[in-house]
Amino acid sequence: MLPKLTLIIGAAASGKSAFAETLVTCTMRARTYIATAQAFDDEMRAKIARHRDMRGTGWQTIEAPLDIPAALQQVPADHVVLIDCATLWLSNHMLAESDLEATETDLLNAFENCPAPVVVVSNEVGAGVVPDNTLSRKFREAQGRLNQTLAAQAGLVVTVIAGLPMVLKGTLPEALE
Repeated sequence: MLPKLTLIIGAAASGKSAFAETLVTCTMRARTYIATAQAFDDEMRAKIARHRDMRGTGWQTIEAPLDIPAALQQVPADHVVLIDCATLWLSNHMLAESDLEATETDLLNAFENCPAPVVVVSNEVGAGVVPDNTLSRKFREAQGRLNQTLAAQAGLVVTVIAGLPMVLKGTLPEALE
């Protein structure tokens, strides 16, 4: 059984998406995948295709690069939701010059109001060097704040390093222990 909100966090290529998919699949519920990526180039199109192939069949996919709250309103109570990922969602909003505070509040309210459990994948972006430009520094700060807010609201927080999950908060379902 998953809590209302689960956060899976890790560095790029850490295995966090694969772990999140395993976590969602082990619930034995119908699965909804909310995709936040936008394919602006061939490399991103290939990455999206790889992720889709790795997931396999049995997922209802909703493309929501900006409006996760509207996507969550479509999810039935007997499903489990995987959002991959909060990092791209945030960067999409920053590039759209959205009001981040209002947008994040809407997102958190949507998690609270979603009748199905939600698993969110996010990148840990604060472990590297200080970025050399203003936009990158603003993004790193905004992502760090969003991750802290998500972790505070989540009942389960797992970091993934080199494909290995470490529970930071809560308890994994028995099937994954």
